[in-house]
Amino acid sequence: MIRQALQASGIDAHLRIATDGEDTIKYFDQVDADPSAPCPDLILLDLNMPRYKGSDILRKLRASARCANALVLVVTSSDLVRDREEMTALGANGYFRKPSKFGAFMQLGVIVRDLLATKPDDP
Repeated sequence: MIRQALQASGIDAHLRIATDGEDTIKYFDQVDADPSAPCPDLILLDLNMPRYKGSDILRKLRASARCANALVLVVTSSDLVRDREEMTALGANGYFRKPSKFGAFMQLGVIVRDLLATKPDDP
């Protein structure tokens, strides 16, 4: 559904899908170790990934030598105020609560498009 939402908003993106938090942490470690590896423009981060919490992953990302400034949109089923506050304090750029209706989920593409529009052009 994420791919559909992006396509519906005209976003042509290369997606790298991490299977769990450990895979995500390894990816950031690899990018930090390889100066030729591109950093992602935007990360869609689930709060409840297996093996690591989303907050742990966001902390790791913000400490990254190369990708600390990547945009992060939290995508989660949680609507708890404390989750929103924690992720904002850790540097999330947005928070999208996954709705139960397909049409409402498609708004994710609009949010991603708008968030990417805030990213400064690379020099």
